[in-house]
Amino acid sequence: MNQPRHSSIDNRASFSFIRYASVWEDADVLCEALAPAAAGGRLLSIASAGDNALAMLTLDPAEVVAADLSPVQLACVELRMAAFRRLEHPQLLAFLGTAPSAARLETYRSLRGDLSTEARGFWDSMPDAIAGGVIHAGKFERYLRAFRTRILPFVHPRRRIDRLREKRSLAEQERFYAREWNTWRWRLLFRLFFSRAVMGRMGRDPAFFSHVEGSVGARILARTRHALTALPVHSNPYVAYIMTGNYPPEALPRYLRPEWFETIRSRMDRVRLVRAPIEQAGEGRFDGFNLSDIFEYMSPAEHERCYGALVERSNPGARLVYWNLLAPRSRPDALAGRVEPLRDTAQALHARDLAWFYGALHVDRVAG
Repeated sequence: MNQPRHSSIDNRASFSFIRYASVWEDADVLCEALAPAAAGGRLLSIASAGDNALAMLTLDPAEVVAADLSPVQLACVELRMAAFRRLEHPQLLAFLGTAPSAARLETYRSLRGDLSTEARGFWDSMPDAIAGGVIHAGKFERYLRAFRTRILPFVHPRRRIDRLREKRSLAEQERFYAREWNTWRWRLLFRLFFSRAVMGRMGRDPAFFSHVEGSVGARILARTRHALTALPVHSNPYVAYIMTGNYPPEALPRYLRPEWFETIRSRMDRVRLVRAPIEQAGEGRFDGFNLSDIFEYMSPAEHERCYGALVERSNPGARLVYWNLLAPRSRPDALAGRVEPLRDTAQALHARDLAWFYGALHVDRVAG
């Protein structure tokens, strides 16, 4: 039985605007986690802005069902799909916003006929978002823009910010961080800007922190140190976006890389969009699940109910992949006999997860 609707995230957070104009989970890690179960199978994904649902097409599944509670987020996916179908790769990058363009509104007019009535109505009302590049039009992206334009200039000069992304060995990155980057001002202003209060007001909805305990800013700061010292910075799309406001050619997310363009475009008819809670989306059973970090928006009881419903819709050997940002959520104990956490796999992938801010990655396998 479903929990009462007043306890669900759809009644505690607004979905009337673009919350995420890009996806902030590492698609390479996701695809590697799903790969053993994905080829020829059916995959169920949180839609969000569509980046990772489209990236999952590189695994050669029979179908990707992308589900979301937000019609606006589904409109973001629809527009990406239309762009993949109609544009060549350089045009795609220019239209979405990774490359300069003065013709985005004209390009949109050539794409709008491919959209549903609802998505077309939304994007027709958002000319400024289209003209500015739709990957930059979300609330979370504006939050990161505020960090880049209002906070960083008080922490480091522009020249040092640019030097952060220079190509270095990991040992050189460690020295640069320790000697030049990790100042008291960096630590103080970072913790304040990425605190529960500021992130809840400017970035995520406050309802998404309902089940989070402890210092948000301090935990994200510790993960950021890991990203800037133990992971390659130069090719990291998420570091690049936060520090520069865009994805440069050497640091594109998986779905935008030129080597995957034709593969994704040729499989676009395998994607189906559904507006529904993830555990109710689509029909039949699935072989893999991209669940983003949805469980930490839920109470423990909601998490157990939703997780159990997904397991009931799983084929033997299916994999559930999901992140924890701040609230710990994992396979419920009641399902210990049916689902095996692949802890070594998850830890190895999390150690090189370029979207570093998540506290944990989980890869769970349904028993055969």
